[in-house]
Amino acid sequence: MTNRIRSAAAALLFLGCLVTLTSAFNLPNRSTNPSPRLVSLSTAAKPVQHRTILTLADRVACQRAIEEVYWRHRIWAKERSDPKPSLGEVMPSVQLEKKVEDYLRNSEALEDYWKEPLSAEQLQAEMERMAQHTKQPEMLRELFAALGNDPFVIAECLARPALSERLVMSLHGTQIKAGVLRPKVMAAATANYALPAISGEVTGCTDDTWTATSITNAPSGRIHHTAVWTGSEMIIWGGTDAISFFDTGGRYNPSTDSWTATSITNAPSGRESHTAVWSGSEVIVWGGFGTFGYSNTGGRYNPSTDTWAATSTTNAPSGRYNHTAVWSGSEMIVWGGFSTSGYTTTGGRYNPSTNTWAATSTTNAPSGRWFHTDVWSGSEMIVWGGFDGSNNLTTGGRYNPSTNTWAATSTTNAPTGRFSHTAVWSGNEMIVWGGYNLSSYFNTGGRYNPNTDSWAATTIANAPVARYNHTAVWRDSEMIIWGGSDGSNVLNTGGRYSPGADSWTAISTTNAPSGREVHTAVWTGSEMIIWGGTNGLNYFNTGGRYCAQPPVVPQSAFSRKTHGAAGTFDVPLPLTGNVGIECRSGGATNDYQMIINFTNSITVRGASVTSGTSSMSSFSVSGSQVTVNLTGATNVQRITVTLFSVNDGTHMSNVPVSMGVLIGDVNGNGAVNATDAALTKSQVGMPVGSGNFREDVNANGTITATDVAIVKSDVGTSLPP
Repeated sequence: MTNRIRSAAAALLFLGCLVTLTSAFNLPNRSTNPSPRLVSLSTAAKPVQHRTILTLADRVACQRAIEEVYWRHRIWAKERSDPKPSLGEVMPSVQLEKKVEDYLRNSEALEDYWKEPLSAEQLQAEMERMAQHTKQPEMLRELFAALGNDPFVIAECLARPALSERLVMSLHGTQIKAGVLRPKVMAAATANYALPAISGEVTGCTDDTWTATSITNAPSGRIHHTAVWTGSEMIIWGGTDAISFFDTGGRYNPSTDSWTATSITNAPSGRESHTAVWSGSEVIVWGGFGTFGYSNTGGRYNPSTDTWAATSTTNAPSGRYNHTAVWSGSEMIVWGGFSTSGYTTTGGRYNPSTNTWAATSTTNAPSGRWFHTDVWSGSEMIVWGGFDGSNNLTTGGRYNPSTNTWAATSTTNAPTGRFSHTAVWSGNEMIVWGGYNLSSYFNTGGRYNPNTDSWAATTIANAPVARYNHTAVWRDSEMIIWGGSDGSNVLNTGGRYSPGADSWTAISTTNAPSGREVHTAVWTGSEMIIWGGTNGLNYFNTGGRYCAQPPVVPQSAFSRKTHGAAGTFDVPLPLTGNVGIECRSGGATNDYQMIINFTNSITVRGASVTSGTSSMSSFSVSGSQVTVNLTGATNVQRITVTLFSVNDGTHMSNVPVSMGVLIGDVNGNGAVNATDAALTKSQVGMPVGSGNFREDVNANGTITATDVAIVKSDVGTSLPP
């Protein structure tokens, strides 16, 4: 799609030599020869700039610096025996020049339509958008730094390509004629670019929160497509909307919250229910059902060069769909699915280095099936479950490509047979969950250990509702599932399963994408990105980024009061288990102060009373300590204060801290009774200290008959559950 539009745009240009093209962007800068300064440009933004020209060589140098950042973040599978090549080996200079020429042509096309160039105001706004919307601030900082933190260079070499492509992709005949996309004019000569401030968040997201993915230039809505994570981008391709089989796709960059279309030149024919793996430098797609029926063709897509190369069909497995595929470190291994001969037990190993296929053994292979799952364990492909047209399968197999042999997986304690479930590899176990067997939807699952060939059930306590056609990703120590259908409704709920604790935690639905099934999901290292899918009526081109991080955990928390001349004393507020009880009066306006301590210095976006009757009058942060002042905190209740977006320099999450308010409960057992009155009476006249400050119920620095009277007046009250 991108190439079609770019070709149409290019036809509108007043074509000239490349020098003419590059000189069209006579925009302000501080140096007439910026390229040598890319290594050591000042990190400080300097608003006073003068007119100059970025040469083609300057722009190519900038593009190389940008691509170097992306290439550093590209995932190179640890199983690969060959070292990760340099950028120059995978992206020759001619490809860098082509990328520069493409965005210059896009800019020229826009100028030709509008009779004026992209304004400096627009480029500044695009930089600000990137800085504000990024969910990978670390990478965006790297990109800015690679361009010397020079706002002019960033505007021209990072913002211009993204903005011009987005605008050109938006152009079509009716809009052009109506002039609705005509930009606001600002003379470039008067521009003062400023380096935008990137979010200070370390990871760019807060645990258990959702953020929508941009829909600008997103691929059209679809199902049965594929998605892979490269280390810097999510690449989706293929699929169907029940009308068309797509040969289109898109690259989603969370650091800039932007989409770039994948080339259709030499792309495989449109298809659905195919597979895709990431090799470290290419997306390899294969098989599926589409324009030409059952397909045994495929393609290797290189995101660095935006180019496709066909996979060989010599010795390729028979055409099929709803099969599975894994990347072994050197080969893509495909297996199973439905072909012209039915449910197949065959497969193949594809080597992209030699563009050759080798068949997988069928000796001891599992029976033919589709809608099964597979994972790569580091040495074996493990398949499980699925449907063979008659049976919901509880069997599976482990395939070793080194020996080209199969070994069956145990069925003892295996989950009930099912299909359209999910599976992830945890590092030592395959975890399967959910699915359907034509009569029941499951919220059960199992953990399979290949070393012991044994199964252990996943708990159903607090598990998400039963479903199929959902997605699952693995995050460090937990499996995250989301979406799917329960047969009656499409779901926007999910859960996080910890195999270490055999426990489930629900994930937030606030700002979550609308319910859907047959979507895709990838894990970026800090977020799960879901995209596409359907609700049965609509095919979505929307998605969401779900942040899942280890929470920031406080070191301690207290309720603090000053007892007159006796000094300040703290009631501990345990962070787990039974809630700490504040037994002292809050005075005429029911005021309390919570102190929350962390191990390291932190920042906090905000704080609020999230349960209970009270309001926050103020909060402050000093290094590793947060002080929250409460007012109007009535007696006999539980209060929870939540600190939002607590950032300790490594992780960020919301932090809730609770306390009970039960005036007179001097022994802290959750009930005010005669024992509390007796304890208080026994301390009358005694100096207030660390051992008896709770008996100074009115916190005035002395324990008197007044304190005893306060306790007696509250006898019979107890902390609500």
